[in-house]
Amino acid sequence: MTKTTSSFIWMLGIVISVSAVLSCKTNDPRSTEEWKALFNGKNLDNWIPKIYHHDVGDNYENTFRVVGDRIQINYDGYDKFDNRYGHLFYNQSFSSYHLKFQYRFINQFMEDAPSFTYRNSGVMFHSQAPQTILKEQDWPISVEYQMLADWEKEPNRATGNMCSPGTEVYYEGKMDPRHCISSSSDSYQWHEWVEADLIVYGDSLVIHKVNGNEVLRYTKPQIGGGVANGFDPKIKIDGMLLKEGYIGLQSEGQGVEFKDIWIREH
Repeated sequence: MTKTTSSFIWMLGIVISVSAVLSCKTNDPRSTEEWKALFNGKNLDNWIPKIYHHDVGDNYENTFRVVGDRIQINYDGYDKFDNRYGHLFYNQSFSSYHLKFQYRFINQFMEDAPSFTYRNSGVMFHSQAPQTILKEQDWPISVEYQMLADWEKEPNRATGNMCSPGTEVYYEGKMDPRHCISSSSDSYQWHEWVEADLIVYGDSLVIHKVNGNEVLRYTKPQIGGGVANGFDPKIKIDGMLLKEGYIGLQSEGQGVEFKDIWIREH
């Protein structure tokens, strides 16, 4: 090998290394000013809890808490779940944006919670404001990025699905009557950290991604359908397109935690 060839290979290695570092930085939201952290990694400032059977702002038994650099949904203060479906809302409404977050489940499940909530949680978006959710309203009128993990009774469960409490969407060009639409994602174990992307264009297009891969898209999110109960009827205007709304982390009896929650509006 000549000295010239050796120098070229050395320089090529430097270029590849620098490119790799720059590539990693580019994929990190913190490397640009366009991204905003919704969770400061320290406390629940700017977040509002709303739990079924409880008033807005009542974080019953410290359901939502900060553990390390994560927001954790934890039920160690509960005697019974008693259908206390809850949500932790960021205190600002958003319309068109790219939301990024990571999640994983913890090994905690309330035995009296419905079986469908096992290794199940979600992030609500285009939600009604938490202040408009009544004390005895179970789910907010919203759209959900649903998170599921694999388990023995239901292997190969997709994650990054869509569910629609009090809402409806168009899928593959037509209104889809299903409450939940499954994504094309792989299945993940409950303890694995999963990267999620939710890309929303007002009332037109919504895209779900899991670990960087698109797994679902649909259009025209709007108020309609069932599942949500106990709401103020003045809020539920069926057929009204959802142009904006609040983002909420869900608690349904299954322990879960979130970290690195970032948003970029467009």
